[in-house]
Amino acid sequence: MITLYSLYLSGNIGEQLADMFRQIGQGNLQPLLVLAADAILIAAAVLLLCRHESRRKFLVAIKRKPRNIPLCVLLLGFVLYSFNLTAISNTTTFASGPNMGLTGFVTMLCSVLLLVCCMNAFPYRKKTNVKMLALMFAMIGVVLFCDIHYLSLIRDWVKAEDYATHPYIGTAQRVIYSHIAVMGLGAALAATLPIYRQWLKKINTSVEVEDNGRMEAIDISREDG
Repeated sequence: MITLYSLYLSGNIGEQLADMFRQIGQGNLQPLLVLAADAILIAAAVLLLCRHESRRKFLVAIKRKPRNIPLCVLLLGFVLYSFNLTAISNTTTFASGPNMGLTGFVTMLCSVLLLVCCMNAFPYRKKTNVKMLALMFAMIGVVLFCDIHYLSLIRDWVKAEDYATHPYIGTAQRVIYSHIAVMGLGAALAATLPIYRQWLKKINTSVEVEDNGRMEAIDISREDG
């Protein structure tokens, strides 16, 4: 999964795959470690889906705290953006559009603060904190506005400059597009939480106990007396 997304950000998947195997052949173990991390994540996901008890415990945790669903998605958006700050910083340095650096700073700041708002908007076994929820949606709106503004500045700069000499510009664009999609998904999941919370409650996560007829054999006549 990490490898696939890295290839997506790089743009040319075919060349990147060939370069990856070339590095492994030359003794560079970094691509091999990334592939191993992917294999571990996939194996963990398969194990979770195949084992009934693990799947049941996962569903129980989701039923108890469904707020973790939008929270994890919003956290993924923060990780996605922060892990690709190099490409975004280089793009900001060369493009130098109006308020471009400030846009990136506001995006990072709001991405952190909205996670705090999300955790406090849906307290465990309490009513929704409307103020925190409204503040979270406001920050998501600010982040989306900053992303769209940043993309528009990139487009204006690309029209006037030689795009081919700055390949990381494409990486920054794909990061921003992915970030917009993830943040939009997180906002949608937070807005619809009351709906699918009721649906999650209907999922049967109880433990089935088989008595094999032994319960009927228990003599309770002495307790009646």
